[in-house]
Amino acid sequence: MLVKERMSRQPILASPDLSISEALNLMKKEKVRRLPVVDKQGHLIGIVSDKDLLHASPSPATSLSVWEITYLLGKIKVEDVMTRKVITVTEDTPVEDAARIMADNKIGGLPVVGNDGGVVGIITETDLFKLFLELLGAREKGVRMTMLVHNQIGELAKITQAITASGGNIMALATYLGTDSTNREVMMKVASISKDDLLETIKPLVVEIRDVREA
Repeated sequence: MLVKERMSRQPILASPDLSISEALNLMKKEKVRRLPVVDKQGHLIGIVSDKDLLHASPSPATSLSVWEITYLLGKIKVEDVMTRKVITVTEDTPVEDAARIMADNKIGGLPVVGNDGGVVGIITETDLFKLFLELLGAREKGVRMTMLVHNQIGELAKITQAITASGGNIMALATYLGTDSTNREVMMKVASISKDDLLETIKPLVVEIRDVREA
């Protein structure tokens, strides 16, 4: 799956001369937490988050009057607080690469740029959370089973064939690191089969059943 399949298209953009109060109001209106900043040609020159704007605002404990605060907020522009070295991805970036970039750099969103340098979308942690729910079948009913399997060629094939032969329909499947290099942890969401029948089918084929529940 690629970024273009999960990104938000036509993202809300900001100009560098937008005041931080205007930017905050824009974020509130559009229900977003970050704004790519573009120049008059539409090229990406920065990104600003709600945290950037709030940190630039006067403290609630300030002795300034409301008029003084309004004046100061009007003087500070987005270009004064934005991040200029923006990490970006393209539409053809795999979503797992986008997720890795976000995690490694501790950021919550990535502008997606086209060949001309223009912003064509944005992918955020929320987009990835929604994908995570889909991958694990979190919104679908079935029997959820977590197991340790031997880290050998063909082990998953044996399990999936046995489930199919028993009338089960695998709706989600994910693998994770196991307890050591000899095994992998596998999570499956299976429909059209009871919990007891699934246990009877799977137990002889795996190292250990770690969890099973109807979900």
